[in-house]
Order: sequence, then C-alpha cells, then structure tokens
Amino acid sequence: MVDDCCSFDGEFDTEAQPERLRDVPALRFAVVSGVLLVAGLILGRWVNGPTGTVLEVGALLAGGWTFVPEALRNLLRGRLGVGTLMTIAAAGAVALGEVGEAAMLAFLFSIAEGLEGYAVTRTRRGLRALLDLVPDEALVLRGGATVTVHPEDLRVADLLLVRPGARIATDGVVRSGRSSLDTSAVTGESIPVETGPGAEVFAGTINGGGVLEVEVTATTADNSLARVVHIVEEAQERKGSAQRLADRLARPLVPAVMVLSALIALLGSIFGDPSVWLERALVVLVAAAPCALAISVPVAVVTAIGSAARFGVLVKGGAALEALGNIRTVALDKTGTLTRGKPVVIEIVPTQGSTRQDVLSVAAALEAHSEHPLAAAILAANPTPARPATDVTALAGSGLEGTVEGQPARLGRPGFIDPGTLNPDVRRLQEAGATAVLVEREGQVLGIVAVRDELRPEARETVAELRRLGIAVAMLTGDNARTAHALAAQAGIDQVHADLRPEDKARIIEQLRTGNRGGVAMAGDGINDAPALATADVGIAMGAMGTDVAIETADVALMGEDLRHLPVALAHARRARRIMVQSLVLSTLILLILVPLSALGVLGLAVVVAAHELGEVLVIGNGVRATRRRAESPDARSHERHELSKVSEPSSL
Repeated sequence: MVDDCCSFDGEFDTEAQPERLRDVPALRFAVVSGVLLVAGLILGRWVNGPTGTVLEVGALLAGGWTFVPEALRNLLRGRLGVGTLMTIAAAGAVALGEVGEAAMLAFLFSIAEGLEGYAVTRTRRGLRALLDLVPDEALVLRGGATVTVHPEDLRVADLLLVRPGARIATDGVVRSGRSSLDTSAVTGESIPVETGPGAEVFAGTINGGGVLEVEVTATTADNSLARVVHIVEEAQERKGSAQRLADRLARPLVPAVMVLSALIALLGSIFGDPSVWLERALVVLVAAAPCALAISVPVAVVTAIGSAARFGVLVKGGAALEALGNIRTVALDKTGTLTRGKPVVIEIVPTQGSTRQDVLSVAAALEAHSEHPLAAAILAANPTPARPATDVTALAGSGLEGTVEGQPARLGRPGFIDPGTLNPDVRRLQEAGATAVLVEREGQVLGIVAVRDELRPEARETVAELRRLGIAVAMLTGDNARTAHALAAQAGIDQVHADLRPEDKARIIEQLRTGNRGGVAMAGDGINDAPALATADVGIAMGAMGTDVAIETADVALMGEDLRHLPVALAHARRARRIMVQSLVLSTLILLILVPLSALGVLGLAVVVAAHELGEVLVIGNGVRATRRRAESPDARSHERHELSKVSEPSSL
C-alpha cells in the first residue's frame, strides 16, 4: 500500500494547525536544521576536527524529525510514501559518508513539508471562518425576561431577540417584527433581504434596523452554516478525474522508484565502481519522488472549493469542480431560476355579462386549498376571501374542477377550457409572457386570469456574461411556447424548449449533450428538476441556503438568489481546472528532467533535492492561486470587484 503523498492526505485538524508560518512545527525544525547545516559547512571547511560533522548530524536530526518518524510508522503498517524514499536516501547518504548531503536533503524536505501542510490548512481555516460569523452571545426570551446565553446553549423552540445590527446566532423563523437582513457573508449577495413574520432566517446574517423575535429551528451544531462547512469539507475529499490521474501515477511510482534505484545500484556495482553507482541510485531515489505530482491537484481542489464556499457556491467535490470547469452549455429552468418564482396576477379579462370579481371569486374558490404557485397569486389578488369550492379534483397538466356555491366550475389552461371569443386575449397575454388561466362556471366561460412570473432583473446580464464565457444558454420550461419565447426574448435566450414535463427536461439534457464538445449543466430548484439535474454533467441548485433537498440533489449549489453567481462560479471553476492541468504538467516535467540527469550522474544529491523541493513549492504555490477569483474581461470586472470586496481571502505565501 502506498501513501498518496508527503504529509497531505486531505485531512487536517484545523483547530490544531498554526495560523502563522513561524508557528508551523516543521518550519521551526527546518530553521534549526538550516542554521546547524550552515554552521557545520562553515566549520567543516575552516576548522579541522569533528565539530562540523557534529553540527551536520544535528541538522540531519532536526530536519529528519519532520518526516522520518511518520515514514517509519507507515512502513510498519505496510505503507510506502515519499517520506520513505527520503528516509532511505538520507540513510544511504550517511552510509556513504555524505552526512552534509543527507542534512541538506532533510533540511529542504522539511521546508516543503511545512509549507505544504500550512498552505492547505490555511484554505481550510478560511472555510471554517464561516463559523466565526456566529456571535459570541445571544439574547433569549425566557420566562418573560431577556437572558444572555452562549449560542451553543440554544435549544430548538427558544425565542431569540435580535436587535438592530446584531448577527443572528442560528437558523430560525421570524415570529414578530420586520427588518432587512444583510446576507452577504453567507450567500455572497449584497442587496438586503426584507424579512417579517413567518420568514426563515439563517445563522450569520446581520439584522438591519428593526427588532426581530426569532424562534430557533436548529442548534448551532446543525444550522445552515455548520451544514455548509460540513458539506464542503466532505466535498474536498471527493476526487475528480485529474486528481485520480495524479493518484494513479503517483502510487505505483514509489515502489517503481525503489526498484529502479535498486537496479541501478546492483547493475552499476557489477559493471562499474560500486560507490559511484550506489550514490547515483540514491540520487535517482530522490529525483523520482512523486510528491509534487501527487499534491498537484489536491491542493488546487481544496483551495478552489473552499474559496467558492466563501462567496456562496457549494461545489461537491473535485469531480464536480472539474466538470463545472468544462461546461460549454447551460440549461436554465424558467420558474424560480430565470424568474423570481413568485407569480402575480397582472390582468383579469371578463367575458360579456361577467365582472372581474366574478372571475376572481370562482378562481379563488377552486384554488383555495391548492399549493400551486399560480394558486398563491390568485388568492393574493382576491380582496375578499372566497368560500372554498367542494369536490375539487385536480386534473394533471390541465386544471381543476369542483363545485362553487352549488354550481359546477372549472379552471385551467386553454385547450382544457375552450376560450371561445377570448381567444385573441389569450394569444395577446401569452405573447406578453403571461400564463392565461380560463375560468368557467356552469359550462360558460367567465373570463381569463393572467398570471406572470416576472423575470429576475439580473437574468439578461447573466445570460450575456455566460455567452461572453463561450457558454451556450437554453431555457427549459413546462409553460406554453408563447409565454416561454416571450420571457426568453427578454432574457436574451434563443434556444427555448417549452411544454416540458420533468422527464422531458431530462431528455432535452441528453439531446444537448449529444455532439457537445464540453459538458452540459442544468440549473434549477433542485426538487422539481431532479431528473434533469441528475442527467446533466453538473446539476446546479439555485437559492439552496437552508434547503437540504437542493444541496443533496445537485453537484453545485448557489446559496443565494442572485443569478449572477452562476457565471462567476463557472469562471472560477474554469480557472481552477487550468491550474490543475498546469500543476500536473509542471510536476511531470520535474520527474522527466531530474530522473535521467540523475541516472547519468549529471546532477548530484544536493542539486536534485533543491530542484525537486523547489518544484514542489512551485506546485503548491500554483495550487493556492485557485483561492482567488479574477474577472476575465473588462465587462465583468466591475461586478467581480464588487464580489471580491465581500470575500476576505488570505494573502499569498
């Protein structure tokens, strides 16, 4: 069995890891090793006696302490790793009398070990910093009095008192009060969200100018922030194809390198000077260590996923990140994605002999117990609550029928009910992007209720930005073709698929994938669009904050409602994917250059160690670049600067 790499295995206790470079234990040992090594080399050259050698041995012990004990423990468990190669190389150098060379190897490798762990840990700390958004204390109403408690002591059903400017300690539902919430730290959206009784609120958001009473619905261990951190940390362990490729290459390399070195030593000793070929074998052992190759992708994946989470995008693993970076077509669901998902009645057209109130009253009676979004719009528009209809039957894909005040009544789409003389009005309303609902009583058409789900204000900007990234955009909807094309025209979308059922959307996704050089992503609500989300190369759930179903269904979840996060996420993933490829190429070139030169005796142990560890540091530094997001065009820079201003990112190494 072979270790993935040096010290990085994807699991870090971030609470135990240092925040500053000087606090990293491996780097402290490296400093001690470096000081002793320099002193030993100077005294060994200028002063006769054992002092220089003693200092070099001290340097070897200090540097080796960072990897030799772990390598020996792994060896006892039957696990081989790069630390094993370095331990053998150091022991071999000592056996050949090259204590200074062994100390140099231990010194440089200990630096690489410390920097590697620190780089990944810091990105994890940036993610865990989300949990710091929870305030240190919370005000709770208990027994008629206000009590200050620690957020960890909050229980479900507690009543929080949230004052203006205070952070909300955990998830809950507003029971009284009205205010606006700043959700930017959690969802990445800068526009305050209005809230009032019955509205859900989430941990870490900042209350505006009103006082709120919030009933707790989740403890701090189970709230939305904790869930986000847990999901992303799990996602960082999932491997994409590039990461699996790095593993497949790195794992067999360790035993292969040991065999190669043994063959060089054996054959060289038979046909040449044993001391020369033993030394070359040790140099090859170090030169072929695949540590840079093995960590090239994991570092980029961890940093990119952690960075995405801090601007409101959950990416569930390296595979999802790579797939997201390869997207060339995005299919957008209409309702709740391109539109607000909150339809409103925009017009009522009665027939001759009927009134607007007649039409609305019958429609409201039939829809009284319906949970359809159109029902909510009709009920909200009715000024006087109607008595609910009886014997109501829902006809899937058509409408409703029942009895209103003893008279048979129906409500539904054109085709289910013949519009008759209202046909021109139906066409006009559909061309305006509205859904026309016909209302009938005792076989006579009363009129039309026109309902429209308004386009999100940022939809057109988002579609334009996707196209600028070279991504084709299609709209998928169950609405009629006229309404769909009207809304698509407003958003700037040419490719429209209408009158679709959930299974039809999955079929359209398959069609979009045929002949597509890149991947296809589907953005929807994560519930009704589940078949399409599962069929797409990447399923993207919109507005998933606090929604377990959306997060579990999709590969990527946008926590906020701002559609502009979609192109930002795609550009971020595309850049991370480029960084992965760069790191793989760089780490492979290091091996291809160092190994043959070492075998030919061109490079000595000190030079190989220095070149190899420098290459590892370069790969780590390149991977850490995935932490940052950067606008890719002048048009996107203003929005990107706005986004970046809300994300606190660590400085570079």
